[in-house]
Amino acid sequence: MAKRAKKVPFDPKVFLASVNSGRTIASYHKDEVIFSQGGPADAVFYIQQGKVKITVISEQGKEAVVAVLGPDEFCGEGCLTGQPSRLATAAAITECEIMRLERELWSASSIRSQPFPSFSSRIS
Repeated sequence: MAKRAKKVPFDPKVFLASVNSGRTIASYHKDEVIFSQGGPADAVFYIQQGKVKITVISEQGKEAVVAVLGPDEFCGEGCLTGQPSRLATAAAITECEIMRLERELWSASSIRSQPFPSFSSRIS
């Protein structure tokens, strides 16, 4: 029986320190929208400070909160699976500092070698 390779835990701070371009940091005020449902899915967002709520609007116009995220969490990762547009809206629920990482950054060979967590259970 073959030995399984030991999984290295993902450390976002190590990962982000290795990224030299394709990222920007912005501050968001309470209730400010970071990205909107239906908008282009062109980046992943890393929450450095603050809290963000992820919501979806049904065809009947009802809003549902699907997640509340905080520091050291990602949102908007649906773009990495080929989603052309956002399936949810992200909005600050406190003052936030958020790093935007362009989708193209994730295809670089140096990034592919990083151990990265599974996002399959979240929508954004």
